[in-house]
Amino acid sequence: MSERTTLILADDHPTFRLGLKTAIDLAGEFEIVGEAANGREALRLIKQLRPDIAVVDWQMPEVNGLEVLRQVNREGLATRIIILTMHDDESLFREAMEFGVRGVVLKDNAVVDIVAGMRAVSAGDIYLSQSVSLALLKRTLLAARLRQENPGLDALTPTERNVLRLVANNRTSREIAADLGVSPHTIETHRRNICQKLGLRGSHSLLQFALRHQAHM
Repeated sequence: MSERTTLILADDHPTFRLGLKTAIDLAGEFEIVGEAANGREALRLIKQLRPDIAVVDWQMPEVNGLEVLRQVNREGLATRIIILTMHDDESLFREAMEFGVRGVVLKDNAVVDIVAGMRAVSAGDIYLSQSVSLALLKRTLLAARLRQENPGLDALTPTERNVLRLVANNRTSREIAADLGVSPHTIETHRRNICQKLGLRGSHSLLQFALRHQAHM
């Protein structure tokens, strides 16, 4: 018989953790080697126990789930992270994927989805709860339509795309310059180039475009 996949559970609600633990134990394929009630303890257990998987709540005291994910990614640890979240927030998925998350499970369906998620992640796949997958599919389709209607988006450089996303957050050129470590003049140049590529005219046209399409860029 092969060794069972090891994991830790990290969530600050004991009753919720117990529900997950019961579902996982019933599957008989996984061994829970540790539990944590906050992100700092989760990181300590990951470094100490080196589990195959860590199931981590997005919102936890002291250190949140994203920071746990970032730290694991930064230190090159082999533990694969599954994030638990209450919301199908697209910006959350984007950020989590950037730092190598292997699964996203909505807490509303976690007792049902968690075993399927851990099986997929154990096999080297990525797992998303169904409603998460639908939200990402919708975003992908809307983004494709946006690019079809605005072909100039494909001509933007990575820096220009980043500036456009920051404009969508209602950041001024001075604030964007501080974020990116460049001069406000450089940001103004990027803004002019973006407007030219997108065919935008008028002093507020770039901000209006960015706000209108923020969710799909």
